[in-house]
Amino acid sequence: MEPQPLPLTLLLHLLLLLLLSATALSAKAPLPPTPSPTSSPTRPNSTTTPKSPTLPSSPSAKAPLPPTPSPTSSPTPPNSTTTPRSPTLPSSPSSSTLDPKQLRALQSLNIPTSKDPCRNPSILPPNTTICDSSKPFRHLLSLRLANCSDDVALSFTALKSLSTLQSLQFLNCPVAPIRFPADLVASLHSFTCINSLRRLTGVWLARLQNLTDLTVSNVQVNASGPFVILGSLKKLRSVTISHANLTGSIPKHMNLNLTHIDFSGNKLQGKIPSGLTLLENLETLNLSSNSINGSIPTSFGDLISLKNVSLSSNSLSGAIPESISAIPGLVHLDLSSNQLNGTIPKFLSDMKSLKHLNLANNKFHGVVPFNVSFISRLQVFKISRNSDLCYNHSVLSSKLKLGISPCDKHGLPMSPPPAKADSSADNSSDSDYDDTDEDDEKQDRHHGPNKVVLGVAIGLSSIVFLIIFLVLLSKCCR
Repeated sequence: MEPQPLPLTLLLHLLLLLLLSATALSAKAPLPPTPSPTSSPTRPNSTTTPKSPTLPSSPSAKAPLPPTPSPTSSPTPPNSTTTPRSPTLPSSPSSSTLDPKQLRALQSLNIPTSKDPCRNPSILPPNTTICDSSKPFRHLLSLRLANCSDDVALSFTALKSLSTLQSLQFLNCPVAPIRFPADLVASLHSFTCINSLRRLTGVWLARLQNLTDLTVSNVQVNASGPFVILGSLKKLRSVTISHANLTGSIPKHMNLNLTHIDFSGNKLQGKIPSGLTLLENLETLNLSSNSINGSIPTSFGDLISLKNVSLSSNSLSGAIPESISAIPGLVHLDLSSNQLNGTIPKFLSDMKSLKHLNLANNKFHGVVPFNVSFISRLQVFKISRNSDLCYNHSVLSSKLKLGISPCDKHGLPMSPPPAKADSSADNSSDSDYDDTDEDDEKQDRHHGPNKVVLGVAIGLSSIVFLIIFLVLLSKCCR
């Protein structure tokens, strides 16, 4: 009976080989790719099928029409009950709940009306409509015309039928402009024209006197200045006239209730008027890419509601006024590509809401007054292309890609900034600083699973060898 332990030994050896094979396979198995933060998770073997817009179901649309009684048909027995059925609306323009005159106006603009534009506004992309709830026919309150075909033409008759519109938008509709009927002019509260209507005049826009929101972009506007337009629009709250070849200067007096001003990408000249700082409700000011000169008004801090300011790509000179520090909610400040000079004020680092600071391509000199904690708190920080500006290398690390040189003991730039650092600062995402800890962390995450697999394999092998050792030890002790 001595040879019985032999099969047990073979079994243990076989178990050892299987475990070693399993651990080897697990160690060689490729790791699944780590999804990037910007990629959305996708289920394997799943296909996304675009869904067609679902039409709202109504009892009147589903119920069939009752049979028309013929003269010879027998009357309904008195004791029988019949459920009244609402007639089915046929899918034709005559069945629309929209006013027939406005329906014909939409047809003249080549907008499909086979479906009711009031009940199913989403079936008309990219054109959209919003209707009121009046009876027996509803009326349009909002209309957007987008990507118009060449054969679309505005007619005075069609626009007169649309006099209930409060919002009218033209997006990529290069049709010839036409004078709006008086009823439509009085009804409009919002007008948007982007890359449309070929060319506009200031007098034409000034007729829309009840507007609260005006947006004109990538359309040539013939006017001697913004005041020709804004002088008549007393109810205006938001105005955008950008990339419109607009000449003249910034109006000295504007509606005090304005919350949004965007005159970017024009040919405006002159100084920023001090009267602009009276707009206490102003939240956004964009005067970038013009020919504005002079200095920033010292009373600029009176714009206490400002959140976003862009004065970039002008010819502004002088220093940054200290009053800007009094704007509590300022988030975005872009003063780049001007001729601003002096030292960069330290009070900017005390502005708690600031997230975007661009002072690049100016004539600032001296030492950058910011520390690492302030710079790391910003989402965008750019100060490159200020040749007389430098940073204290004992305060700021050279790893920060600022695009400027470190200072010498006299507070002057030691040498021109390296071209590589400057180009990387300009071509980086929205930031001029870099943190390498994130890359190291990614590498650690990539190599981490291999170490875990190796540790598991060593542990399993140790357990197997321990079992074999104990079995052989017990066999020898018998």
